[in-house]
Amino acid sequence: MIRAFLTLVAMMAMTGAAAAQQLPGGFFDMPVDGSVASWIIRTFGLLTVLSVAPGILIMVTSFPRFVIAFAILRAGMGLGTTPSNMILVSLALFMTFYVMAPTFDRAWQDGVEPLIANQIDETEAARRIAEPFRAFMTVNTRDKDMDLFISLAEERGQTVVNGDVVDLRVVIPAFMISELRRGFEIGFLVVLPFLVIDLIVATITMAMGMMMLPPTSISLPFKIMFFVLIDGWNLLVGSLVRSFS
Repeated sequence: MIRAFLTLVAMMAMTGAAAAQQLPGGFFDMPVDGSVASWIIRTFGLLTVLSVAPGILIMVTSFPRFVIAFAILRAGMGLGTTPSNMILVSLALFMTFYVMAPTFDRAWQDGVEPLIANQIDETEAARRIAEPFRAFMTVNTRDKDMDLFISLAEERGQTVVNGDVVDLRVVIPAFMISELRRGFEIGFLVVLPFLVIDLIVATITMAMGMMMLPPTSISLPFKIMFFVLIDGWNLLVGSLVRSFS
């Protein structure tokens, strides 16, 4: 997990420092004989990349699918704020590290370690670190979504496909909308049994003439019991992990 976190931080740092001419060991040191403007731009670039770290995490990993499915599950069960947002986000985050572990390891071995050993420069390190994430996103992106953004780029006269390699500015948005679609698809399948329980309970209460009693107050215990009896967390998390190629 620590290696995965360091790999993600290194990927974000390399994005802002790709044009630098030396390793970032003395990144914040004021240059003596160099350009002050170059130092300011490098420093500003690194701080900007670090400030958008949560967005980068959401854009290029499996995090959106997990958090959407968990949020829809909570809403479908009618639990309000239980589990809390912190628990759901933390669970989604750790499951993201689990799913992305091979990608993080490859990025670390191919890009970060050679950079630390002074075997490659920042530009080459940024390319090598981004490549495993590009492969992960390409495999898990629908062809329809990928073709959409490629066609939109071509309409604007942009070349985004070089051989078999698609530019990241196309892969990332296509991957994001694919993850949103799959997250809602899984959420629909998750919430459907709870909807059936609500309908059954509402029908029974109406037939018994209990007009003033909210059906959700009766169905909530049954939904919780149903979810526990089928070992719902095990089924849901296992299905989410297996849904990634």
